[in-house]
Amino acid sequence: MPEGRATRVLVVTDHVEPTPALLEALRRRGEGGEVQFRLVVLNPARAEVHLLHPERHDKAAEAEVTLYRALPRIKEVTGCRVNGSVSVRHDPMDAIESTLADEPIDEIMLALPEHHLSTWLHQDLAHRLKHWGLPVKTVPAGPRQTPG
Repeated sequence: MPEGRATRVLVVTDHVEPTPALLEALRRRGEGGEVQFRLVVLNPARAEVHLLHPERHDKAAEAEVTLYRALPRIKEVTGCRVNGSVSVRHDPMDAIESTLADEPIDEIMLALPEHHLSTWLHQDLAHRLKHWGLPVKTVPAGPRQTPG
C-alpha cells in the first residue's frame, strides 16, 4: 500500500445500526493507523425476494435512512472517514464481490452471524474470501436482523 494513503476497510454487516461489538472493533482498527471504512449493509428484504422486486429497493431505501443517521456516530467513535450504503443484495458474497468490482479495498471486516455447518466444512464466508488475497477479520455480529 502506498505510504500516506489510508487503508480502505470494507465492513459488511446485516445490522443497519452497528452493534456494540462492531463499534468496538472499528474503534480498535481505527487506532492502527489512517483508515477509511466502507460500510455495506446487506439488504434487509427477505432472501427469497427477487433482485428486481420493488421490496428489495424499498427495504434498502428505508435502511439507508437509518444508516445515514448512524454514520456520524461511527465517525465519532472511530475518528476515521466512513461511508456506507445498503446493498440491493441479500447474499454477503454477492455484496462483497459487487463492492470489490467497483472500488479498491485493502481489508475486509465481517460482522455477520456464523453458520456452524459451513464453518465446520471450511466453506464459511471468511474462507471463501481468501481467493481475493485480502486480510479478513470477523467480528461477533449479534443475532441476525429480521426484516421488518
